[in-house]
Amino acid sequence: MKDTPMTLDTTTDTTDSTGTASPGTEVAAAAAHHHGYISDKDRYLTRMKRIEGQARGIAKMIDDEKYCIDILTQVSALTRALQGVATGLLDAHLKHCVLDAAKLGDDDAAIAKIQEATDAINRLVRS
Repeated sequence: MKDTPMTLDTTTDTTDSTGTASPGTEVAAAAAHHHGYISDKDRYLTRMKRIEGQARGIAKMIDDEKYCIDILTQVSALTRALQGVATGLLDAHLKHCVLDAAKLGDDDAAIAKIQEATDAINRLVRS
């Protein structure tokens, strides 16, 4: 996966002539936030379509009563392909979502993003 850095404008809120705070760019930056994988969205979709084709191929092998070891070989390839997508998404989450939360200085948000990553890793390890 290519890594394209994502930048956020983290300037603080400004005040108007009455001293009332007006929304700053942090709010706008949060609203404009994109998921880390967005720059590779087309590649992920292409990979998922290929994986979908592999799954259909396995179903056809079973329907055609192919040799069980050949089917297992294809299941293994399909599993590795899905793991590749999962690790790419996890990498994007860490490099963008977690890092962005940490850069904004919101410890609670950063800790929540790290916990999400930890939970995702645990699910991947169990599968």
